Amino acid sequence: MASKRESNFINMVVTLLIVTVIAALALGGVYTLTKEPIALAKKAKLESAIKAVVPEFDQLRTEKVPVGDGGDSMKMYVALQGDQVVGTAIETFTMKGFSGRVELMVGFLQDGTIENTAVLMQKETPGLGDKMEKKKSDFSVQFNGKNPANYQLKVKKDGGDVDAITAATISSRAFCDAVQRAYEVFEKEGGAK
Repeated sequence: MASKRESNFINMVVTLLIVTVIAALALGGVYTLTKEPIALAKKAKLESAIKAVVPEFDQLRTEKVPVGDGGDSMKMYVALQGDQVVGTAIETFTMKGFSGRVELMVGFLQDGTIENTAVLMQKETPGLGDKMEKKKSDFSVQFNGKNPANYQLKVKKDGGDVDAITAATISSRAFCDAVQRAYEVFEKEGGAK
């Protein structure tokens, strides 16, 4: 029969060290195995969002646009069909969501009209604020075909033209803010060049 090890400080430290090393190696291994698939999934989601918000294209030019004085920036994807610009997708965000950061992709046509929008990331309340996503409600459809030059990107409660999501006014305001920020970048950069 095996003898029981004496419970002393050195034995406890050695045991804890062995457990810690095994856990660290396991976590490192899982990170290494999942790093590339996660990056590929993010890239595929981004490409899918760009394709969803601008007309069909065969070339894409990416530009990083600084916003504000805080060092933040947004990415602008200019979509070309041959040599002709067909639209611009802007990866935008706001920190005004009920649960913090909301990231969108907003597509504009040459004249500034919104072609389409896509939610890239949000952590809004399930069943309420998460209805900003197309698969959960038609909220975002009301932006399609609208030009922010003459369409107030504010909820009606705040004097704008946007119908808010029922019981999710803060999330609706956040969506409007992100779209407005994208439009400001579009205008600042002179639209699609």
